[in-house]
Amino acid sequence: MKTAILMMAHGSRIAEANDAAREVAVMVREMTGFEIVEVSFRELHEPNIQQGIDTCVARGAGRILLMPYFLFMGAHVQHDLPEEIQEAQKRHPGLIMEMGSHLGAHRKLAEIESERIGEALERLGWR
Repeated sequence: MKTAILMMAHGSRIAEANDAAREVAVMVREMTGFEIVEVSFRELHEPNIQQGIDTCVARGAGRILLMPYFLFMGAHVQHDLPEEIQEAQKRHPGLIMEMGSHLGAHRKLAEIESERIGEALERLGWR
């Protein structure tokens, strides 16, 4: 059975913000080796989550791991994203869908933030 990864991001009116999520998806595809890694957006941009799920199915997925590309556990992660999955289950009753964890507090995020701090200090000449 083919597994798809669907990253679910918030979405932004600023195109570059949405492009960053797509760039991360490409990196995830390369790092994990999954053939199907798609990005969808909860608000403000397409494809929306329902369209993202439909794309995964159209590409042959029998199961989808839906990954919240959200930093914090908020209303979207707790309520809205699970509701999106329930809605899609009505259209795809045989499809297996499970949701992974949001990004949360993780050492690798702290490493990234530390790198960004270093870059800013260099740019500002504060080192």
